[in-house]
Amino acid sequence: MNLLERLYRPLFSTVLVRLDPETAHHAAMLVIRALGASPSIARLVRRRTVAHGTRVRALGLVLPTPFGLAAGFDKNALGVRGLGALGFGHVEIGTVTALPQPGNPRPRLFRLPADAALINRMGFNNEGAEVVAARLARLRRHGGLPVVGVNIGKSRAVPVEAAVDDYRASARLLAPHADYLVVNVSSPNTPGLRGLQELDRLEPLLTAVRAEAAGVPLLVKIAPDLEDDAIRRIADLVVRLDLAGVVATNTTTGRDGLTTPADAVAAMGEGGLSGAPLKARSLEVLRVLRAALPAGRCLISVGGVTTADDVRERLALGADLVQGYTGFLYRGPGWATDLAV
Repeated sequence: MNLLERLYRPLFSTVLVRLDPETAHHAAMLVIRALGASPSIARLVRRRTVAHGTRVRALGLVLPTPFGLAAGFDKNALGVRGLGALGFGHVEIGTVTALPQPGNPRPRLFRLPADAALINRMGFNNEGAEVVAARLARLRRHGGLPVVGVNIGKSRAVPVEAAVDDYRASARLLAPHADYLVVNVSSPNTPGLRGLQELDRLEPLLTAVRAEAAGVPLLVKIAPDLEDDAIRRIADLVVRLDLAGVVATNTTTGRDGLTTPADAVAAMGEGGLSGAPLKARSLEVLRVLRAALPAGRCLISVGGVTTADDVRERLALGADLVQGYTGFLYRGPGWATDLAV
Protein backbone atom coordinates (compact mmCIF):
# COMPACT_ATOMS: atom_id res chain seq x y z
CA MET A 1 0.00 0.00 0.00
CA ASN A 2 1.54 3.31 -1.05
CA LEU A 3 1.27 6.68 0.66
CA LEU A 4 -1.64 7.90 -1.44
CA GLU A 5 -3.68 4.82 -0.58
CA ARG A 6 -2.86 5.13 3.13
CA LEU A 7 -4.16 8.69 3.03
CA TYR A 8 -7.22 7.78 0.94
CA ARG A 9 -8.54 4.84 2.97
CA PRO A 10 -9.56 6.81 6.08
CA LEU A 11 -11.00 9.55 3.86
CA PHE A 12 -13.10 6.98 2.02
CA SER A 13 -14.27 5.17 5.16
CA THR A 14 -15.21 8.33 7.07
CA VAL A 15 -16.24 10.90 4.46
CA LEU A 16 -16.73 9.62 0.92
CA VAL A 17 -18.71 6.54 1.95
CA ARG A 18 -21.31 8.86 3.47
CA LEU A 19 -21.84 10.58 0.13
CA ASP A 20 -24.02 9.29 -2.66
CA PRO A 21 -21.57 7.35 -4.89
CA GLU A 22 -22.19 9.57 -7.91
CA THR A 23 -21.68 12.72 -5.84
CA ALA A 24 -18.41 11.28 -4.51
CA HIS A 25 -17.36 10.51 -8.07
CA HIS A 26 -17.94 14.09 -9.20
CA ALA A 27 -15.94 15.38 -6.21
CA ALA A 28 -13.05 13.09 -7.13
CA MET A 29 -13.19 14.24 -10.73
CA LEU A 30 -12.71 17.84 -9.63
CA VAL A 31 -9.41 16.87 -8.00
CA ILE A 32 -8.34 14.78 -10.99
CA ARG A 33 -9.13 17.61 -13.39
CA ALA A 34 -7.10 20.01 -11.26
CA LEU A 35 -4.15 17.61 -11.35
CA GLY A 36 -4.28 17.63 -15.15
CA ALA A 37 -4.89 21.35 -15.59
CA SER A 38 -1.23 21.99 -16.44
CA PRO A 39 0.25 19.67 -19.10
CA SER A 40 3.79 20.24 -17.79
CA ILE A 41 2.87 19.36 -14.19
CA ALA A 42 0.89 16.35 -15.38
CA ARG A 43 3.91 15.10 -17.34
CA LEU A 44 6.16 15.53 -14.31
CA VAL A 45 3.81 13.64 -11.99
CA ARG A 46 3.28 10.94 -14.61
CA ARG A 47 7.02 10.28 -14.95
CA ARG A 48 7.11 9.49 -11.24
CA THR A 49 3.97 7.36 -11.06
CA VAL A 50 4.82 5.06 -13.98
CA ALA A 51 8.58 5.00 -13.44
CA HIS A 52 8.56 1.35 -12.28
CA GLY A 53 6.09 0.08 -14.88
CA THR A 54 7.06 -2.28 -17.70
CA ARG A 55 6.75 -0.77 -21.16
CA VAL A 56 4.59 -2.84 -23.48
CA ARG A 57 3.62 -2.77 -27.14
CA ALA A 58 -0.03 -3.16 -28.08
CA LEU A 59 -2.31 -1.81 -30.80
CA GLY A 60 0.74 -0.44 -32.59
CA LEU A 61 1.50 1.75 -29.56
CA VAL A 62 4.09 1.79 -26.79
CA LEU A 63 2.56 2.08 -23.32
CA PRO A 64 4.50 2.72 -20.08
CA THR A 65 2.55 0.00 -18.25
CA PRO A 66 -0.02 -2.59 -19.36
CA PHE A 67 -2.57 -1.41 -16.78
CA GLY A 68 -5.18 1.17 -17.74
CA LEU A 69 -8.52 2.63 -16.70
CA ALA A 70 -11.64 1.04 -18.13
CA ALA A 71 -14.46 2.98 -19.73
CA GLY A 72 -17.14 4.34 -17.41
CA PHE A 73 -15.09 6.48 -15.07
CA ASP A 74 -14.43 9.41 -17.41
CA LYS A 75 -17.37 9.51 -19.79
CA ASN A 76 -16.68 12.94 -21.25
CA ALA A 77 -12.86 13.14 -21.44
CA LEU A 78 -12.78 15.64 -18.58
CA GLY A 79 -10.00 14.07 -16.53
CA VAL A 80 -7.82 12.29 -19.10
CA ARG A 81 -4.62 14.19 -18.39
CA GLY A 82 -5.01 13.92 -14.61
CA LEU A 83 -5.79 10.21 -14.82
CA GLY A 84 -2.66 9.68 -16.88
CA ALA A 85 -0.67 11.57 -14.25
CA LEU A 86 -1.98 9.15 -11.60
CA GLY A 87 -0.25 6.29 -13.38
CA PHE A 88 -2.72 4.68 -15.75
CA GLY A 89 -0.91 3.46 -18.85
CA HIS A 90 -3.99 4.16 -20.93
CA VAL A 91 -7.39 5.72 -20.29
CA GLU A 92 -10.51 4.53 -22.09
CA ILE A 93 -13.11 7.27 -22.05
CA GLY A 94 -16.85 6.92 -22.56
CA THR A 95 -19.12 5.33 -23.27
CA VAL A 96 -19.83 8.18 -25.72
CA THR A 97 -22.98 8.23 -27.86
CA ALA A 98 -23.71 10.16 -31.04
CA LEU A 99 -26.47 12.09 -29.28
CA PRO A 100 -26.00 13.73 -25.87
CA GLN A 101 -28.12 12.06 -23.20
CA PRO A 102 -28.67 12.39 -19.44
CA GLY A 103 -28.72 8.67 -18.70
CA ASN A 104 -31.08 6.94 -16.32
CA PRO A 105 -32.71 8.63 -13.31
CA ARG A 106 -30.72 8.80 -10.08
CA PRO A 107 -29.88 6.97 -7.92
CA ARG A 108 -28.11 4.79 -10.47
CA LEU A 109 -24.77 3.87 -8.85
CA PHE A 110 -24.54 1.68 -5.74
CA ARG A 111 -21.66 0.42 -3.59
CA LEU A 112 -21.37 -3.14 -2.29
CA PRO A 113 -18.37 -2.73 0.07
CA ALA A 114 -18.57 -6.27 1.43
CA ASP A 115 -17.99 -7.54 -2.11
CA ALA A 116 -15.66 -4.75 -3.31
CA ALA A 117 -18.23 -4.27 -6.05
CA LEU A 118 -20.56 -1.74 -7.65
CA ILE A 119 -23.93 -1.91 -9.36
CA ASN A 120 -24.61 0.75 -11.96
CA ARG A 121 -27.39 1.58 -14.36
CA MET A 122 -25.95 4.88 -15.51
CA GLY A 123 -27.38 4.53 -19.02
CA PHE A 124 -24.54 6.07 -21.05
CA ASN A 125 -24.90 9.57 -19.58
CA ASN A 126 -22.59 11.76 -21.66
CA GLU A 127 -22.35 15.05 -23.54
CA GLY A 128 -22.41 13.47 -26.99
CA ALA A 129 -19.80 12.71 -29.62
CA GLU A 130 -19.53 16.21 -31.04
CA VAL A 131 -18.73 17.82 -27.66
CA VAL A 132 -16.34 15.06 -26.60
CA ALA A 133 -14.53 15.11 -29.95
CA ALA A 134 -13.95 18.86 -29.67
CA ARG A 135 -12.64 18.42 -26.12
CA LEU A 136 -10.24 15.67 -27.18
CA ALA A 137 -8.99 17.85 -30.04
CA ARG A 138 -8.16 20.64 -27.57
CA LEU A 139 -6.42 18.20 -25.23
CA ARG A 140 -4.35 16.82 -28.11
CA ARG A 141 -3.18 20.28 -29.05
CA HIS A 142 -1.80 20.91 -25.56
CA GLY A 143 -0.36 17.41 -25.05
CA GLY A 144 0.54 15.59 -21.86
CA LEU A 145 -1.96 12.78 -22.46
CA PRO A 146 -1.70 9.04 -21.87
CA VAL A 147 -2.83 6.63 -24.57
CA VAL A 148 -6.53 7.41 -25.02
CA GLY A 149 -9.14 4.88 -26.10
CA VAL A 150 -12.67 5.97 -26.96
CA ASN A 151 -15.58 3.67 -26.18
CA ILE A 152 -18.72 4.30 -28.27
CA GLY A 153 -22.27 3.07 -27.76
CA LYS A 154 -25.79 3.38 -29.13
CA SER A 155 -27.82 6.49 -28.39
CA ARG A 156 -30.88 5.54 -26.35
CA ALA A 157 -33.23 7.56 -28.56
CA VAL A 158 -32.13 5.66 -31.67
CA PRO A 159 -33.93 2.37 -32.40
CA VAL A 160 -31.83 -0.76 -32.66
CA GLU A 161 -32.70 -0.96 -36.37
CA ALA A 162 -30.82 2.33 -36.91
CA ALA A 163 -27.86 1.46 -34.67
CA VAL A 164 -25.34 1.16 -37.52
CA ASP A 165 -25.71 4.76 -38.63
CA ASP A 166 -25.68 5.93 -35.01
CA TYR A 167 -22.36 4.19 -34.29
CA ARG A 168 -20.95 5.41 -37.59
CA ALA A 169 -21.71 9.01 -36.62
CA SER A 170 -19.82 8.61 -33.33
CA ALA A 171 -16.87 6.89 -35.00
CA ARG A 172 -16.63 9.57 -37.68
CA LEU A 173 -16.34 12.31 -35.06
CA LEU A 174 -14.20 10.55 -32.47
CA ALA A 175 -11.79 8.28 -34.34
CA PRO A 176 -9.51 11.17 -35.46
CA HIS A 177 -8.82 11.93 -31.79
CA ALA A 178 -8.52 8.36 -30.46
CA ASP A 179 -5.50 6.08 -30.15
CA TYR A 180 -7.97 3.19 -30.39
CA LEU A 181 -11.74 2.83 -30.66
CA VAL A 182 -14.03 0.36 -28.87
CA VAL A 183 -17.53 -0.62 -29.98
CA ASN A 184 -19.60 -1.24 -26.86
CA VAL A 185 -22.43 -3.69 -27.55
CA SER A 186 -22.45 -5.19 -24.07
CA SER A 187 -23.75 -2.72 -21.48
CA PRO A 188 -26.92 -4.07 -19.80
CA ASN A 189 -28.28 -0.55 -19.25
CA THR A 190 -29.40 0.42 -22.78
CA PRO A 191 -32.48 -1.46 -24.02
CA GLY A 192 -31.70 -3.79 -26.91
CA LEU A 193 -27.96 -3.13 -26.88
CA ARG A 194 -26.78 -6.61 -25.97
CA GLY A 195 -28.78 -8.00 -28.88
CA LEU A 196 -26.19 -6.36 -31.13
CA GLN A 197 -23.76 -9.08 -30.04
CA GLU A 198 -25.67 -11.50 -32.29
CA LEU A 199 -23.50 -12.08 -35.35
CA ASP A 200 -26.13 -11.13 -37.92
CA ARG A 201 -26.29 -7.67 -36.34
CA LEU A 202 -22.71 -7.40 -35.13
CA GLU A 203 -20.98 -8.03 -38.47
CA PRO A 204 -22.58 -5.14 -40.42
CA LEU A 205 -22.14 -2.86 -37.41
CA LEU A 206 -18.43 -3.56 -37.03
CA THR A 207 -17.89 -3.41 -40.78
CA ALA A 208 -19.45 0.06 -40.91
CA VAL A 209 -17.54 1.38 -37.90
CA ARG A 210 -14.27 -0.02 -39.23
CA ALA A 211 -14.76 2.03 -42.41
CA GLU A 212 -15.32 5.20 -40.38
CA ALA A 213 -12.37 4.46 -38.09
CA ALA A 214 -10.05 4.95 -41.06
CA GLY A 215 -7.18 2.86 -39.73
CA VAL A 216 -7.57 3.62 -36.01
CA PRO A 217 -7.37 0.27 -34.16
CA LEU A 218 -10.91 -1.01 -33.56
CA LEU A 219 -11.97 -3.43 -30.82
CA VAL A 220 -15.32 -4.77 -29.65
CA LYS A 221 -16.33 -5.00 -25.97
CA ILE A 222 -18.33 -8.07 -24.96
CA ALA A 223 -20.41 -9.16 -21.99
CA PRO A 224 -19.33 -11.81 -19.46
CA ASP A 225 -22.81 -13.35 -19.70
CA LEU A 226 -22.27 -14.74 -23.22
CA GLU A 227 -21.91 -18.48 -23.65
CA ASP A 228 -18.40 -19.65 -24.54
CA ASP A 229 -19.46 -20.71 -28.04
CA ALA A 230 -20.85 -17.24 -28.70
CA ILE A 231 -17.54 -15.75 -27.53
CA ARG A 232 -15.64 -17.98 -29.94
CA ARG A 233 -17.90 -16.91 -32.81
CA ILE A 234 -17.21 -13.25 -32.01
CA ALA A 235 -13.48 -14.01 -31.94
CA ASP A 236 -13.80 -15.58 -35.40
CA LEU A 237 -15.61 -12.47 -36.61
CA VAL A 238 -12.86 -10.22 -35.25
CA VAL A 239 -10.31 -12.18 -37.27
CA ARG A 240 -12.47 -12.27 -40.39
CA LEU A 241 -13.04 -8.52 -40.30
CA ASP A 242 -9.38 -7.86 -39.43
CA LEU A 243 -10.23 -5.91 -36.29
CA ALA A 244 -7.59 -5.08 -33.69
CA GLY A 245 -9.09 -7.19 -30.91
CA VAL A 246 -11.53 -7.60 -28.04
CA VAL A 247 -12.16 -5.95 -24.66
CA ALA A 248 -13.46 -8.56 -22.21
CA THR A 249 -15.54 -8.07 -20.22
CA ASN A 250 -18.28 -5.57 -19.43
CA THR A 251 -20.44 -5.72 -16.29
CA THR A 252 -22.73 -8.66 -15.54
CA THR A 253 -26.44 -8.89 -14.84
CA GLY A 254 -25.76 -11.84 -12.52
CA ARG A 255 -25.91 -11.58 -8.74
CA ASP A 256 -24.56 -14.99 -7.70
CA GLY A 257 -22.15 -15.48 -4.81
CA LEU A 258 -22.44 -12.03 -3.23
CA THR A 259 -21.76 -11.41 0.47
CA THR A 260 -24.06 -8.38 0.53
CA PRO A 261 -27.51 -9.49 1.79
CA ALA A 262 -29.87 -10.45 -1.01
CA ASP A 263 -32.58 -8.03 0.12
CA ALA A 264 -30.11 -5.13 0.02
CA VAL A 265 -28.97 -6.13 -3.47
CA ALA A 266 -32.58 -6.45 -4.64
CA ALA A 267 -33.33 -2.96 -3.30
CA MET A 268 -30.58 -1.55 -5.52
CA GLY A 269 -32.50 -2.78 -8.56
CA GLU A 270 -31.31 -3.49 -12.07
CA GLY A 271 -27.88 -2.69 -13.43
CA GLY A 272 -24.49 -4.10 -14.23
CA LEU A 273 -22.38 -5.61 -11.44
CA SER A 274 -18.64 -4.82 -11.52
CA GLY A 275 -15.69 -5.47 -9.26
CA ALA A 276 -14.28 -8.50 -7.48
CA PRO A 277 -17.26 -10.83 -8.12
CA LEU A 278 -16.49 -10.73 -11.85
CA LYS A 279 -12.99 -12.10 -11.48
CA ALA A 280 -13.70 -15.80 -12.02
CA ARG A 281 -15.82 -15.31 -15.13
CA SER A 282 -13.48 -12.68 -16.54
CA LEU A 283 -10.60 -15.12 -16.28
CA GLU A 284 -12.67 -17.83 -17.98
CA VAL A 285 -13.50 -15.49 -20.87
CA LEU A 286 -9.84 -14.51 -21.14
CA ARG A 287 -8.83 -18.15 -21.54
CA VAL A 288 -11.52 -18.78 -24.15
CA LEU A 289 -10.60 -15.71 -26.17
CA ARG A 290 -6.85 -16.23 -26.04
CA ALA A 291 -7.31 -19.74 -27.37
CA ALA A 292 -9.56 -18.44 -30.15
CA LEU A 293 -7.63 -15.32 -31.16
CA PRO A 294 -4.27 -15.43 -32.93
CA ALA A 295 -1.36 -13.68 -31.24
CA GLY A 296 -1.66 -10.61 -33.44
CA ARG A 297 -5.07 -9.67 -32.03
CA CYS A 298 -5.09 -7.48 -28.94
CA LEU A 299 -6.94 -8.80 -25.91
CA ILE A 300 -7.75 -6.31 -23.14
CA SER A 301 -8.85 -8.08 -19.96
CA VAL A 302 -11.09 -6.30 -17.46
CA GLY A 303 -13.33 -7.43 -14.62
CA GLY A 304 -12.38 -8.13 -11.02
CA VAL A 305 -8.87 -6.67 -11.27
CA THR A 306 -7.83 -5.45 -7.83
CA THR A 307 -4.13 -6.12 -7.22
CA ALA A 308 -0.82 -6.18 -9.08
CA ASP A 309 -0.95 -9.98 -8.89
CA ASP A 310 -4.27 -9.84 -10.75
CA VAL A 311 -2.59 -7.86 -13.53
CA ARG A 312 0.31 -10.32 -13.70
CA GLU A 313 -2.12 -13.25 -13.84
CA ARG A 314 -4.00 -11.72 -16.79
CA LEU A 315 -0.77 -11.07 -18.66
CA ALA A 316 0.41 -14.62 -18.00
CA LEU A 317 -2.86 -15.93 -19.45
CA GLY A 318 -2.31 -13.97 -22.64
CA ALA A 319 -3.86 -10.56 -22.12
CA ASP A 320 -2.02 -7.79 -23.95
CA LEU A 321 -3.43 -5.05 -21.71
CA VAL A 322 -5.40 -5.05 -18.46
CA GLN A 323 -8.00 -2.58 -17.22
CA GLY A 324 -9.79 -1.81 -13.97
CA TYR A 325 -12.39 0.59 -12.68
CA THR A 326 -14.16 -0.47 -9.48
CA GLY A 327 -10.93 -0.91 -7.54
CA PHE A 328 -10.12 2.74 -8.26
CA LEU A 329 -13.20 3.83 -6.30
CA TYR A 330 -12.29 1.66 -3.32
CA ARG A 331 -8.50 2.05 -3.34
CA GLY A 332 -8.11 5.67 -4.41
CA PRO A 333 -5.51 7.71 -6.32
CA GLY A 334 -2.50 5.49 -5.59
CA TRP A 335 -4.13 2.40 -7.09
CA ALA A 336 -2.83 2.79 -10.62
CA THR A 337 0.75 3.17 -9.39
CA ASP A 338 0.42 -0.03 -7.34
CA LEU A 339 -0.84 -1.93 -10.39
CA ALA A 340 1.70 -0.51 -12.87
CA VAL A 341 3.59 -3.82 -13.05
